[in-house]
Amino acid sequence: MKILNYLSVLTVFITFSMNSQEISDHALGLRLGDSDGFGAEISYQKSIGRYNRAEFDLGWRDSRNFDAFKLVGLYQWVRPIEGGFNWYYGVGGGLGSVDFVNVYDSDDEGLFVLAAGDIGIEYHFDIPLLLSLDFRPEVGVLGYSGFSDNFDFDIGFGIRYLF
Repeated sequence: MKILNYLSVLTVFITFSMNSQEISDHALGLRLGDSDGFGAEISYQKSIGRYNRAEFDLGWRDSRNFDAFKLVGLYQWVRPIEGGFNWYYGVGGGLGSVDFVNVYDSDDEGLFVLAAGDIGIEYHFDIPLLLSLDFRPEVGVLGYSGFSDNFDFDIGFGIRYLF
């Protein structure tokens, strides 16, 4: 009887451990942050394996001084902590374009390419909701003179629906 009780407890423990370590197949939502004027991004995550996923973020901005968009793709490794928490890290890159409306110097606008890293923490609720906080350093690889060889710290808060 004791063996049956131990096996039951072990089975329940393994089941809960496996559930907390799985990542969702798809997640769609918003990533709110700051990166040279990009305040909001539409964010999509797709699992690639049990502990890996791809993330794609599309941000755009219209202001009085410029119009811009930025598309970033990241490959992430997800590691469980406890109780619905995961931490993750990744690498990737992106491209974008900026057009300064009230500036007549055409050298300060155009297409740019960036390299990015990513590290963050997330919490998966019992409902299909994921909250995250991450830090994404970005380095301008090439592009217009205002962005090339520039380093930017991007901190973002994400809210995503899991499906």
